[in-house]
Formats: sequence, structure tokens, C-alpha cells
Amino acid sequence: MSASSPAVGGLACPPPGGRSQTAARAPRDRGHGRRERGGVTAELAIVLPGIVLLLLALLTAASAALTQVRVADAARAGARAVALGEPPAVIIDMTARLAGEGASVRVASDGPFVVVEVACDLLGPLRLTDLVARATARAVPEPGAP
Repeated sequence: MSASSPAVGGLACPPPGGRSQTAARAPRDRGHGRRERGGVTAELAIVLPGIVLLLLALLTAASAALTQVRVADAARAGARAVALGEPPAVIIDMTARLAGEGASVRVASDGPFVVVEVACDLLGPLRLTDLVARATARAVPEPGAP
């Protein structure tokens, strides 16, 4: 028994620091850390462009969905206004404001129905897409409506 590790119940206890002297003197593999240096940076440089592209795709999809909902709501509101007998100039102005900037509105007759068509360009984060959101709504004008 050495003086640095007193025996308790016949077993040797480690010193107060928690490690035995043999564990403290164990050689370390210092070369392993040098081979790994820069690995995380290289992996990040490879993965980061993919993450950025994925984020841009998600933002473009969210923008497209939002624009489609706005266009559909505007077409429905225009058809409702037609059914209530609003003049075409008022319908076009109101529908264009609801659909958003750059929207085009067309009001036409189709037999007993009045058709309101709304289209708006989809503008993603980089404005690289050539997509258009379109919606059509039909309504029968109320009897006695001008």
C-alpha cells in the first residue's frame, strides 16, 4: 500500500482528485486531434449552400401559397359583389386591391353567370420565378340587380 491511496476494507481508494496516478500518467493520442482539425469547417462549407437553397425554396413556396390564397379570396369577393349588383368598375378596383399589387382582374359574362378571373405574378425571395397565381369565381346576379 502506498501512502497516497489508503486502504478501506482491504480495497485501495483513489486519491482525492478522483483519478489514480496510473490513469493520470496514461499517454494521450495527440495526433488524432490534428487530423480532425478543420473537419467541421469543411462539412459546413459543403452543407451550407444546400441549407440556403432549401430555405429559399421554402420561402418561395410559402409566398406562392399566400399569393394563391389572396387571389382566390379576391375572386370570391368580386363574384359576391357582382351578385349584389355592383358596377364592373367598382368590382375590378376592389378585387385588384384585395389580390395585391400587380394583379389583373377580368369580369365577363358566361350565360347566366358572371365570371371574375384574377391573376397575379408570384414573386419569390429572389424574384426568379415565372409562376402566376390564378383564381376564377362565378356568381349569378341577384334578380333586380343593375
